[in-house]
Amino acid sequence: MIYWDASAIVPLLIRQASSPEIEGILKGDPMIVTWWATSIESVSALCRVTREGILTRRQSEDAMAALDTYRVSWQEIAPSGSVRDRAIRLLFRYPLRAADAAQLAAASEWANGTPRGHRLLTLDSRLAEAARGEGFEVISVGRQG
Repeated sequence: MIYWDASAIVPLLIRQASSPEIEGILKGDPMIVTWWATSIESVSALCRVTREGILTRRQSEDAMAALDTYRVSWQEIAPSGSVRDRAIRLLFRYPLRAADAAQLAAASEWANGTPRGHRLLTLDSRLAEAARGEGFEVISVGRQG
């Protein structure tokens, strides 16, 4: 099983340079584990590229349908006090955005607080660095800020 953050989900929804590699990872390990807010982050990304004219309305609708398909089968880490508290602690340790701290905290919750031996997939370099610092085996694809 692999923990997927939102940056890794988006290339499944809209064609990007990283899409073929991401699709290959999913084919090799089809169980997605992710945070409760990943769908919100993914929809935010879809809306942004649609507003920017990168996606047509039809392409955006197709991407939303794909997201709904993935959401049916993925394992979702629910919000909790322990995830919130862990995210806050992570913000003091690493230069993360709030959403990335929540992603990493959710991944830690999934790993029962023991990240060693657990894999995390991200395209975000800051999140990848923090996840490595926490002991996750990070699958990095491409680079984002």
